[in-house]
Amino acid sequence: MKVLFFIRSLEVGGSQRQLTMLSEGLARRGHDVIAAVFYTGKQIELTPSQSAIRVVALGKSGRWDVVGPLTRLRRLMLTERPDVIYALLPMQTALAALLRPRRLAARLVFGIRSAGVEANRYDALVALTYRLEALLARRADLIIANADAGRADAISRGFPSDRVVVIANGIDTDVMRPDAEGGRERRRAWGIADDALVIGCVARLDPMKDHASFLGAAARFTAQVPTARFVCVGDGAAAYRAELEELAQSLGLADRVVWAGEIAKVAAAYNAFDITTLPSAFGEGFPNVIGESMACGIPVVATDVGDARAIIGELGEVVPPKRPDLLCAGWERLRQRLAQDANLHDLVRKSIVASYSAATMIARTEDILLRLVASS
Repeated sequence: MKVLFFIRSLEVGGSQRQLTMLSEGLARRGHDVIAAVFYTGKQIELTPSQSAIRVVALGKSGRWDVVGPLTRLRRLMLTERPDVIYALLPMQTALAALLRPRRLAARLVFGIRSAGVEANRYDALVALTYRLEALLARRADLIIANADAGRADAISRGFPSDRVVVIANGIDTDVMRPDAEGGRERRRAWGIADDALVIGCVARLDPMKDHASFLGAAARFTAQVPTARFVCVGDGAAAYRAELEELAQSLGLADRVVWAGEIAKVAAAYNAFDITTLPSAFGEGFPNVIGESMACGIPVVATDVGDARAIIGELGEVVPPKRPDLLCAGWERLRQRLAQDANLHDLVRKSIVASYSAATMIARTEDILLRLVASS
């Protein structure tokens, strides 16, 4: 089959890594795979084995550059005539539903990557996009959520329940693996001592990720563990980053927090941590950070959002969102457990290898898309 994926960009990020991995897997199985993107920039570096994926840049130069990119997208649909158009994230799903030519037999798939998004925390266009996606959901032939929480949220928003299925994210455990030396090198690059206790957060700087609670917990934790250091991997709007840096300064954390920015090879960052944290307040489906960190053997303290509890199980800590005091307490419990259980690193990796392999995600997606095409 020919599959046309549609996503905002292939810049570094969880959804982008999932799409790249899925595209590569389908191409290896002999399918024709195209990835249409609005933006190019700091793209995920495609490996030689991913060269079969055709990436088509639609040439969007900014938010209000609309007509040209959408015209090129519709033309791409007509010239390539894919069997499946698979759009990921709300803006792309809505546009794919609106632009799919009526004379095209392609089956339309929505990819749902989040749950419980508080759209009112963003600008009016974001809120409109989420409403439009829900209104157009019945045009989709299939809706794939990456988490049970995402499916439940989609149905609550009015998506047709009989078309919403769950295929959990897959983790590339060949890439996300323990690498002690790589972790030590990354610590040296950040100026952090080998014997420091490092708590890391891998997340874009965005209100849903709630770095404010992360910093509030860090201020409490340093009173108990003076050797603790904190790392924020990811970037975002300059104004929001400045706001967070000012908060860290006011909490007395200026010399304890590393703002690492975006890192393409994020496995080295996980391996530099003792504990990974997902402090999100809302909006998560299947948080890739949890699976990736655990695949590297690094246990996680996360807030109870999306499918975090199901992924972590009994091998980490899950606390209520927006509670810095409870996040700090979770770090302390996991710190003590790490000191007492030398096998915890192996156990967290094995749980991801067993339950969330990339091969399973790719095979399940291939099967359901083939059945969808056959039913047309």
